[in-house]
Amino acid sequence: MTRCIFVMASLMSCIDAMLPGSPQHTRRALGKWGGLLLLAVLTVGCGSNPAIVGSPADAKPHPAVLTQVSTLDALMGGVYDGETTLAQLKQYGNLGLGTFNTLDGEMVVVDGHVYQARADGKVNEPPDSTQTPFAAVTFFQAGKTRPAATGLDFARLQQTLDSQLPSKNLFYAFRLEGRFQSIKVRSVPRQSRPYPILPDVVKKQAVFDLENVEGVLVGFRSPAFAKGLNAPGYHLHFLSKDKQAGGHVLDFVTDKVEVATQPIHDFRMLLPQDQDFYTATLPFDPSGDMARQVETKPLASPAGKN
Repeated sequence: MTRCIFVMASLMSCIDAMLPGSPQHTRRALGKWGGLLLLAVLTVGCGSNPAIVGSPADAKPHPAVLTQVSTLDALMGGVYDGETTLAQLKQYGNLGLGTFNTLDGEMVVVDGHVYQARADGKVNEPPDSTQTPFAAVTFFQAGKTRPAATGLDFARLQQTLDSQLPSKNLFYAFRLEGRFQSIKVRSVPRQSRPYPILPDVVKKQAVFDLENVEGVLVGFRSPAFAKGLNAPGYHLHFLSKDKQAGGHVLDFVTDKVEVATQPIHDFRMLLPQDQDFYTATLPFDPSGDMARQVETKPLASPAGKN
């Protein structure tokens, strides 16, 4: 503030020095403009610690934002092509899940990398030009982790986590990492037009039973009022530590697993800009019953066991 007072005094002195013989009204007008200039100085540079863009010392962590491409309801109805690229998606988060155009497998976003778990059981890291019709990501800020009890299945872990949440009316991001006694995951095969609806696709899904496997589960818990936008409750995808297996999580039993949770207060959506979405009949699943079945129940016999 001392610096600003000095600037003000210097400014007014300059006006007097430059216009010693000017009419009083002229000097008064210039003084008015000088005052406006001073206000700009006060606004931009008079803080005790002026912020410098990009300065690590002044940087503050950004609150978590859940950014979602399209709606689960649109995906349920067969909108399987989008224009958002993986390069664009990575700008919105380093943890998340989703799928790929033509419904070609399950997406797992871990540490800023996007992995594709395909229906043939293979996992790869597709190029950034690959597009997605549905995805949800956030920048996960890992805080304290806590161990999950050994021997918990998916249902009991959900109950445990729910009892620890401050509110069920928020979104939450999760990262569960460690060893699992067993885990059941699924993936869906690539589709061709005319696209069938998702409940019909999952009747032919590939289900994989993995045993004594290390890896990471990532995903979200959505509140009940998010029905149609995403699946209320827990939605998790898995990637093995060796990056050789993964998919949409149907069930598991924990061994030694650490859990990290991040509450999310900000939700943003990128709606598709194409005729498939514009002409889709929404809501496709008003009750949410089909979404719950698609997200939680294995509807096919196991395709593999490791």
